[in-house]
Amino acid sequence: MKLMRPARACLLLTAALLAACPLPPRHAAAPAPAPAPAPAQLGVPYDVLSSESLLTVRVYRAGALASAGHNHLIATHELGGSVYVPADPLRSTCRLHFPVLSLTVDEPALRAADPSGDFSAPVPEAARQGTRLHALGPGQLDAEHYGEIELRCLRLEREPSSGAALVRVQLEVGMRGGSYPLTLTVRYAYDAQTLTVSGETDVLQSALGLRPYSALLGALQVQDRIHVALALRARRGTR
Repeated sequence: MKLMRPARACLLLTAALLAACPLPPRHAAAPAPAPAPAPAQLGVPYDVLSSESLLTVRVYRAGALASAGHNHLIATHELGGSVYVPADPLRSTCRLHFPVLSLTVDEPALRAADPSGDFSAPVPEAARQGTRLHALGPGQLDAEHYGEIELRCLRLEREPSSGAALVRVQLEVGMRGGSYPLTLTVRYAYDAQTLTVSGETDVLQSALGLRPYSALLGALQVQDRIHVALALRARRGTR
């Protein structure tokens, strides 16, 4: 089983949205997509409370040898930034960010609290730590040169027949020097002092410029589809 240990370690880390293998370069490297112009920051600023916010990425095993691996839960507790809410909430803007070094892999408490039951199997501590170290390295997220991941709100649209508090948020994800689109469906509530936002979506790693891990002729792999969830709480700023 010595051959399985590096394969499993790479499965743990390259599966995740934020730790997946980048697509191989073409004959000539294509320039990273240019970021969209930042929307004007209008309205009341709400500053994210990192200690009360959480971003998670759920990654699912696949292949004939899926039972040799695990579903994996990637998270950050250091989400920061601000949301600006004008009189018309659909014109809200945001800039959220977190340090790459804040990412955790398979926290036991988060796995145990997940209601789906897909993350109940424990992951050894050595595998968790080895996976994280490799994920931060130059072949993956390259935390030394790309220390932050950013989410910017570009546009909000009301979900049809959904009620007043459910909207689609078109985001731009900035990571590893590139920028990629992501649409998140969220619920929100706010008053004069606080703002809460919760949302989730499925997204393909390949749509974010990442390649899902596959080994042993596809017998050991992770699904292209991952699940991103956001729970955010913010307090009105003084600006």
